[in-house]
Amino acid sequence: MDRGKKPSKILAAKNSKFYMDSKDTIREHALAFLPAKSLFRCQGVRRDWMLQISTPFFAHNQTLSYHGISGLFYQTHDNPPSFVTTDPKSCGVPDPSLKFLPVPVDIWSSSNGLLCCQGRTGDKTYYICNPITKRWKNIPKQNANHGSDPAVVLVFEPSLLNFVAEYKLVCAFPSPDFDGANEFEIYSSKEGSWKISGEICIADRKLIPKTGVHVNGIVYWQSRNGGIVSFDLMKDRSQLIQVYSRPYSLIGIMDGKLCTAYSSGNFVSVITLSNVYSNTMQIGSSDETWKDKITFRLDHASLGVSQEYMQILYIGNDVVLGHC
Repeated sequence: MDRGKKPSKILAAKNSKFYMDSKDTIREHALAFLPAKSLFRCQGVRRDWMLQISTPFFAHNQTLSYHGISGLFYQTHDNPPSFVTTDPKSCGVPDPSLKFLPVPVDIWSSSNGLLCCQGRTGDKTYYICNPITKRWKNIPKQNANHGSDPAVVLVFEPSLLNFVAEYKLVCAFPSPDFDGANEFEIYSSKEGSWKISGEICIADRKLIPKTGVHVNGIVYWQSRNGGIVSFDLMKDRSQLIQVYSRPYSLIGIMDGKLCTAYSSGNFVSVITLSNVYSNTMQIGSSDETWKDKITFRLDHASLGVSQEYMQILYIGNDVVLGHC
């Protein structure tokens, strides 16, 4: 009888040790991969978890670790923004209408958890804000006239060794000197000022606001009359990229490359940018500007819709979001 009790004590001790080890493993290696809303709930699990989550280093690490899409901000006309979450239990923001900002705003761009907004009245100041922490910063007035619908792109790429949240705003605006041309103005948080690039894109292209994306140091915009306008931040150079214009298409990021997704009938297709210099290759070259990435079929009957096309709203993080 006595001998039978000894293994159970040893087993209980081992289970207790495993329980403690797993708690430490989750705290040190797993928490950073959770979305912000889940982390707020995890603060109530243990005191050491709360202390861990509250440190600036953990916040920095979580920015680098979590790459999922939490949802989309939605805004129409003069209404305040609202947030559509992909998972209400784990993802969300405390104030979707962004009332913590000093004035009503329009959202123009987002990048890795930060938003670029612009006031609707007065000087129409740009604001950079974090909708999770409700922290914000107003941007100094720009030098050029960006127009009423600015084609502005927020560039925020967190780095493991850079604890300062450095970002850039890149805006393509109609040139005041050349009809149909576009110029570029860049704001750097590191410098704290705007700078107008000497580059001018002479191609007659009117850019579509809110379509800009940043991929590997290059900013891209869709144009209303076909093609994509790019601006290389390192080379300070612009380029026009040809792409077959399709209805309801949108540019985005797939596998670290620029891509465009479009809907046709029951199918949604994604193509990625392969070689921007294919038009200068020798005759007979097999290099193509765009390559097919993936095509999948939609069952409109199960979705309860009968429209021929689906408008693509977002593409990135291996997700394609459409509106029927």
